[in-house]
Amino acid sequence: MKLEGNTILVTGGSSGIGLSLARALVQRGNTVIVTGRDQAKLDRAKKEEPKLVTIKSDVSVLSDIDALHARVTREHPALDVLINNAGIMRTINVHKELTAEQFTNEVDVNLKGPMWMVHRFLPHLKNQASAAIVNVSSGLAFVPLPTCPVYCATKAGLHSFSQSLRVQLKNTKVQVFELAPPATETELLADTMTAEDRKGVTVMPTEQLVAATIKGLANDELEIRPGQANALRMMSRLAPGFILAQLSKPVDRMLAQ
Repeated sequence: MKLEGNTILVTGGSSGIGLSLARALVQRGNTVIVTGRDQAKLDRAKKEEPKLVTIKSDVSVLSDIDALHARVTREHPALDVLINNAGIMRTINVHKELTAEQFTNEVDVNLKGPMWMVHRFLPHLKNQASAAIVNVSSGLAFVPLPTCPVYCATKAGLHSFSQSLRVQLKNTKVQVFELAPPATETELLADTMTAEDRKGVTVMPTEQLVAATIKGLANDELEIRPGQANALRMMSRLAPGFILAQLSKPVDRMLAQ
């Protein structure tokens, strides 16, 4: 995949991995559009990187996706790369009473959102000389962290969807990549895992993740699994019971709260 001169749309690009990746792509001479649900975060991102195009949009709302598609294809018809990065991660204790929305909101954002984005933007991408879709899953797509059951299920689903999408698009000019980050130093990780939970976990700096992502895309590495994400995938095949037991240790602390 070429990494210069593209027009790139990054969902969830107002902070964390999305913003760091967007900034790196801007520096390579790409036009980068980022979306997010929080206007204040979008404004901060724009201030940090004035070349970014920012649009408030929620991937869990179909009407937002329709409006985003209409605006982006009108104002940026050269759009040729879609990066489905928007995601939320929550600790969920299934013993506690939750509303349906509280229990499944991650499904709407992390799984339905990328699916809807692909469905809406695919006809446009197929008309480009070359194009790419990058779905951001997680190392937890390969083995779950049981304190975050819905998040892990959505990322496993996105991994499966990416594989099927890649096969169906094999005779088109649209490449399908999957980025499966390991634990990365972001607000999302800080909000989800305690210091106790992070013992024994190698947390990757965001800059290192972005560098690995850029390298993987440049080398047409269709599944990019930096650091411990690759180890999780290997362990899920070689010793699934052992690695699940290791990731299950925080559950007792959660249940005791």
